[in-house]
Amino acid sequence: MRYTLQILRRKNAAEKPSWHDYTLETELESATVATALSLLNQTLDDKIMWDCSCLQKKCGACAMVINGKPRLACNVRLNESADKEGRIKVEPLKKFPVIADLVVDRTVLYENLEAINAWLSKGTMADEKKNDLLYEASRCLQCGCCLEICPNFYAGGHFFGMASMVPVARLLEELPREEKKELRKKYQKHIYNGCGKSLACRNICPAEIDIEKLLVNSNAVLIWKYLLKDKGV
Repeated sequence: MRYTLQILRRKNAAEKPSWHDYTLETELESATVATALSLLNQTLDDKIMWDCSCLQKKCGACAMVINGKPRLACNVRLNESADKEGRIKVEPLKKFPVIADLVVDRTVLYENLEAINAWLSKGTMADEKKNDLLYEASRCLQCGCCLEICPNFYAGGHFFGMASMVPVARLLEELPREEKKELRKKYQKHIYNGCGKSLACRNICPAEIDIEKLLVNSNAVLIWKYLLKDKGV
Protein backbone atom coordinates (compact mmCIF):
# COMPACT_ATOMS: atom_id res chain seq x y z
CA MET A 1 0.00 0.00 0.00
CA ARG A 2 1.21 3.49 -0.84
CA TYR A 3 0.83 6.19 1.81
CA THR A 4 1.53 9.90 1.97
CA LEU A 5 2.32 11.47 5.31
CA GLN A 6 1.58 15.19 5.35
CA ILE A 7 3.75 16.49 8.20
CA LEU A 8 3.82 19.96 9.69
CA ARG A 9 7.52 20.70 10.18
CA ARG A 10 9.77 23.35 11.64
CA LYS A 11 13.46 23.11 12.55
CA ASN A 12 13.02 25.08 15.76
CA ALA A 13 10.46 27.06 17.74
CA ALA A 14 11.31 30.32 15.96
CA GLU A 15 10.82 28.97 12.44
CA LYS A 16 7.45 29.30 10.72
CA PRO A 17 5.90 25.81 10.30
CA SER A 18 5.20 24.44 6.83
CA TRP A 19 3.62 21.27 5.43
CA HIS A 20 5.75 18.61 3.76
CA ASP A 21 4.54 15.46 1.98
CA TYR A 22 6.42 12.17 2.27
CA THR A 23 5.47 9.03 0.40
CA LEU A 24 6.27 5.46 1.41
CA GLU A 25 5.12 1.97 0.54
CA THR A 26 4.58 -0.92 2.93
CA GLU A 27 2.61 -4.15 2.85
CA LEU A 28 2.60 -4.50 6.63
CA GLU A 29 -0.98 -4.42 7.86
CA SER A 30 0.31 -3.64 11.36
CA ALA A 31 2.34 -0.62 10.17
CA THR A 32 1.63 2.46 12.30
CA VAL A 33 2.40 6.16 12.00
CA ALA A 34 5.40 5.43 14.22
CA THR A 35 6.50 2.75 11.75
CA ALA A 36 6.16 5.22 8.89
CA LEU A 37 8.20 7.92 10.65
CA SER A 38 10.95 5.39 11.38
CA LEU A 39 11.02 4.17 7.77
CA LEU A 40 11.11 7.70 6.39
CA ASN A 41 14.00 8.68 8.63
CA GLN A 42 16.02 5.77 7.23
CA THR A 43 16.09 7.54 3.86
CA LEU A 44 15.88 11.25 4.73
CA ASP A 45 18.92 13.44 5.23
CA ASP A 46 16.76 15.99 7.02
CA LYS A 47 15.43 13.66 9.70
CA ILE A 48 11.91 14.20 11.05
CA MET A 49 12.16 14.99 14.75
CA TRP A 50 9.71 13.05 16.92
CA ASP A 51 9.69 11.42 20.35
CA CYS A 52 9.35 7.71 21.02
CA SER A 53 10.33 5.16 23.62
CA CYS A 54 8.42 1.91 24.16
CA LEU A 55 6.31 2.01 20.96
CA GLN A 56 3.83 -0.21 22.79
CA LYS A 57 1.28 2.36 24.05
CA LYS A 58 2.79 2.33 27.52
CA CYS A 59 4.89 5.50 27.78
CA GLY A 60 2.99 8.25 25.92
CA ALA A 61 6.16 9.71 24.37
CA CYS A 62 4.93 9.58 20.77
CA ALA A 63 1.79 11.68 21.33
CA MET A 64 0.97 13.95 18.39
CA VAL A 65 -2.02 15.19 16.41
CA ILE A 66 -2.98 12.71 13.69
CA ASN A 67 -5.80 13.60 11.33
CA GLY A 68 -6.89 16.33 13.72
CA LYS A 69 -6.98 14.22 16.89
CA PRO A 70 -4.37 13.71 19.63
CA ARG A 71 -3.16 10.12 19.37
CA LEU A 72 -0.12 7.96 20.04
CA ALA A 73 1.78 7.36 16.80
CA CYS A 74 2.47 3.77 17.84
CA ASN A 75 -1.26 3.12 18.18
CA VAL A 76 -2.51 4.49 14.85
CA ARG A 77 -2.40 2.03 11.97
CA LEU A 78 -1.80 3.45 8.52
CA ASN A 79 -4.44 1.28 6.82
CA GLU A 80 -7.09 2.42 9.30
CA SER A 81 -6.32 6.13 9.36
CA ALA A 82 -5.44 7.02 5.77
CA ASP A 83 -8.07 8.57 3.49
CA LYS A 84 -8.99 7.14 0.08
CA GLU A 85 -5.83 8.64 -1.43
CA GLY A 86 -3.66 7.15 1.30
CA ARG A 87 -3.00 10.50 3.00
CA ILE A 88 -2.45 10.97 6.73
CA LYS A 89 -1.99 14.39 8.31
CA VAL A 90 0.52 14.57 11.18
CA GLU A 91 1.36 17.60 13.33
CA PRO A 92 2.67 18.32 16.84
CA LEU A 93 0.46 18.76 19.88
CA LYS A 94 -0.78 22.36 19.88
CA LYS A 95 -1.15 23.00 23.62
CA PHE A 96 2.58 22.76 24.30
CA PRO A 97 5.61 24.75 23.01
CA VAL A 98 7.10 23.16 19.89
CA ILE A 99 10.78 22.31 20.06
CA ALA A 100 11.18 20.96 16.53
CA ASP A 101 8.90 19.17 14.04
CA LEU A 102 6.70 16.82 16.13
CA VAL A 103 8.61 17.27 19.40
CA VAL A 104 6.96 19.46 22.03
CA ASP A 105 7.97 20.57 25.51
CA ARG A 106 5.62 18.93 28.02
CA THR A 107 7.49 20.16 31.08
CA VAL A 108 4.30 21.86 32.29
CA LEU A 109 2.79 18.43 32.98
CA TYR A 110 5.39 17.73 35.64
CA GLU A 111 5.42 21.30 36.94
CA ASN A 112 1.68 21.01 37.55
CA LEU A 113 2.05 17.72 39.38
CA GLU A 114 4.71 19.35 41.55
CA ALA A 115 2.51 22.39 42.20
CA ILE A 116 -0.39 20.23 43.34
CA ASN A 117 1.89 17.94 45.40
CA ALA A 118 0.75 14.77 43.63
CA TRP A 119 2.81 12.35 45.69
CA LEU A 120 2.91 10.65 49.08
CA SER A 121 5.31 12.04 51.69
CA LYS A 122 5.44 8.66 53.43
CA GLY A 123 4.32 5.11 52.86
CA THR A 124 0.73 4.18 53.54
CA MET A 125 -1.81 1.43 52.94
CA ALA A 126 -4.89 2.01 50.82
CA ASP A 127 -8.28 0.43 51.38
CA GLU A 128 -8.39 -2.82 49.41
CA LYS A 129 -11.94 -2.00 48.43
CA LYS A 130 -10.50 0.83 46.32
CA ASN A 131 -8.07 -1.33 44.35
CA ASP A 132 -10.00 -0.98 41.10
CA LEU A 133 -10.00 2.81 41.36
CA LEU A 134 -6.31 2.89 42.31
CA TYR A 135 -5.39 0.71 39.34
CA GLU A 136 -7.43 2.88 36.98
CA ALA A 137 -5.67 6.03 38.19
CA SER A 138 -2.21 4.44 38.00
CA ARG A 139 -2.44 3.88 34.24
CA CYS A 140 -2.03 7.55 33.25
CA LEU A 141 0.78 7.96 30.68
CA GLN A 142 1.16 11.74 31.10
CA CYS A 143 1.05 11.92 27.30
CA GLY A 144 -0.98 15.14 27.21
CA CYS A 145 -3.68 13.91 24.82
CA CYS A 146 -6.44 14.80 27.28
CA LEU A 147 -5.08 18.34 27.60
CA GLU A 148 -4.81 18.75 23.83
CA ILE A 149 -8.54 18.14 23.43
CA CYS A 150 -9.57 20.13 26.52
CA PRO A 151 -11.21 23.53 25.75
CA ASN A 152 -10.17 24.94 29.15
CA PHE A 153 -6.50 23.96 29.40
CA TYR A 154 -3.55 26.01 28.22
CA ALA A 155 0.07 25.73 29.29
CA GLY A 156 0.79 28.06 32.19
CA GLY A 157 -2.87 28.47 33.16
CA HIS A 158 -4.43 27.86 36.58
CA PHE A 159 -6.40 24.84 35.31
CA PHE A 160 -4.18 21.76 35.35
CA GLY A 161 -6.58 19.41 33.56
CA MET A 162 -7.11 15.68 33.76
CA ALA A 163 -3.39 14.89 33.53
CA SER A 164 -3.19 16.19 37.11
CA MET A 165 -6.62 15.01 38.24
CA VAL A 166 -5.92 11.33 37.51
CA PRO A 167 -2.80 11.07 39.75
CA VAL A 168 -4.65 13.01 42.46
CA ALA A 169 -7.56 10.57 42.19
CA ARG A 170 -5.18 7.85 43.30
CA LEU A 171 -3.47 10.00 45.89
CA LEU A 172 -6.63 11.00 47.74
CA GLU A 173 -7.43 7.35 48.40
CA GLU A 174 -4.05 6.81 50.07
CA LEU A 175 -3.51 10.04 51.98
CA PRO A 176 -4.25 10.14 55.71
CA ARG A 177 -7.37 12.16 56.52
CA GLU A 178 -5.41 15.07 58.04
CA GLU A 179 -3.34 15.54 54.87
CA LYS A 180 -6.32 15.91 52.54
CA LYS A 181 -7.13 19.46 53.64
CA GLU A 182 -4.24 21.08 51.76
CA LEU A 183 -4.81 18.82 48.76
CA ARG A 184 -8.47 19.88 48.69
CA LYS A 185 -7.52 23.56 48.38
CA LYS A 186 -5.17 22.90 45.48
CA TYR A 187 -7.61 20.53 43.81
CA GLN A 188 -10.40 23.10 44.00
CA LYS A 189 -8.17 25.83 42.55
CA HIS A 190 -6.39 23.90 39.82
CA ILE A 191 -8.94 21.26 38.77
CA TYR A 192 -12.49 21.67 40.08
CA ASN A 193 -12.85 25.43 39.43
CA GLY A 194 -11.40 25.21 35.92
CA CYS A 195 -13.15 22.10 34.60
CA GLY A 196 -16.19 22.92 32.45
CA LYS A 197 -17.34 19.27 32.66
CA SER A 198 -17.45 19.03 28.87
CA LEU A 199 -15.62 15.69 29.21
CA ALA A 200 -14.06 16.14 25.79
CA CYS A 201 -11.19 14.12 27.25
CA ARG A 202 -13.37 11.13 28.07
CA ASN A 203 -12.94 9.22 24.81
CA ILE A 204 -9.48 10.43 23.80
CA CYS A 205 -7.31 8.75 26.46
CA PRO A 206 -4.91 6.23 24.80
CA ALA A 207 -4.94 4.15 27.99
CA GLU A 208 -8.76 4.21 27.96
CA ILE A 209 -8.88 5.43 31.56
CA ASP A 210 -12.39 5.98 32.88
CA ILE A 211 -11.77 9.70 33.44
CA GLU A 212 -15.39 10.47 34.25
CA LYS A 213 -15.47 7.89 37.03
CA LEU A 214 -12.28 9.24 38.59
CA LEU A 215 -13.45 12.85 38.28
CA VAL A 216 -16.80 12.13 39.92
CA ASN A 217 -15.11 10.27 42.77
CA SER A 218 -12.48 12.99 43.32
CA ASN A 219 -15.09 15.76 43.30
CA ALA A 220 -17.21 13.84 45.79
CA VAL A 221 -14.33 13.20 48.19
CA LEU A 222 -12.52 16.52 47.96
CA ILE A 223 -15.28 19.03 47.18
CA TRP A 224 -18.90 17.99 47.66
CA LYS A 225 -18.31 16.26 50.99
CA TYR A 226 -16.95 19.49 52.43
CA LEU A 227 -19.52 21.76 50.80
CA LEU A 228 -22.39 19.69 52.17
CA LYS A 229 -20.76 19.59 55.58
CA ASP A 230 -20.46 23.39 55.59
CA LYS A 231 -24.18 23.62 54.82
CA GLY A 232 -25.00 21.24 57.63
CA VAL A 233 -26.21 18.47 55.37
